[in-house]
Amino acid sequence: MGIRSNTKKMILIKQEDILHKAQILRLLAGIVDNPILSSSLHFKGGTCASMLGFLDRFSVDLDFDLLKETDKRKLNSEFRKLYKKLDLEIISDKRGALFYVVKYKAPKNQRNTLKVSVTDEVYTSNVYKVVMLPEINRLISCQTIETMFANKLVATTDRYKKHEKIAGRDIYDVHHFFSKGYKFNPKIIEERTDMKVGEYIRYLADFIEEKVTERTIAEDLNTLLPYEKFKKIRKILKPETLIFLRSLA
Repeated sequence: MGIRSNTKKMILIKQEDILHKAQILRLLAGIVDNPILSSSLHFKGGTCASMLGFLDRFSVDLDFDLLKETDKRKLNSEFRKLYKKLDLEIISDKRGALFYVVKYKAPKNQRNTLKVSVTDEVYTSNVYKVVMLPEINRLISCQTIETMFANKLVATTDRYKKHEKIAGRDIYDVHHFFSKGYKFNPKIIEERTDMKVGEYIRYLADFIEEKVTERTIAEDLNTLLPYEKFKKIRKILKPETLIFLRSLA
């Protein structure tokens, strides 16, 4: 795998989110420094994209893909040892899955929980590269931007099918990736949806037009962007995303 450094400008975050960001970096460094965890996981999601300079919003969780034929029981044990070492309390987990909500000490009325999620569905079309994350000064295997973009396109409808929820951040990320001219890996979309790319893009556009409202966009996105940026994007996000999608369909 190739090694790439990234010197892009770090994202400015709200003062009340500084502690949470510090906990994210502390935990991520601990995962990378654990040879069992780091050799079994690929970093992905909004936090990964933000740390690599592909996304310009704050992200609050740590998400990973699981390597094929990995012993999840062993990984679960290593995660729990790491949480104990870092004085993180597990307040929620899922039996048989590598999913945790951990709590850290924080001032009253501030964010004090962090979600760690490992996806054990292995998609053969996903592509990964070892990259340097300057914020933790460590090398880690991450999804490529083409892989992130394709999976984000699918996440919008997949989240609704599984949980009947729509995340405003999914729409924002799709819009941002399009606006930056990033490409997506069509094979991932076909593998995950069993649809041709054009067919899925049309389906996604219809889904967004029907299901996404300003309220949907605001529900989680307003906490992840500076207020002025959120105020500017909230009204144009849906129509511009539809323009991007329908230009491809």
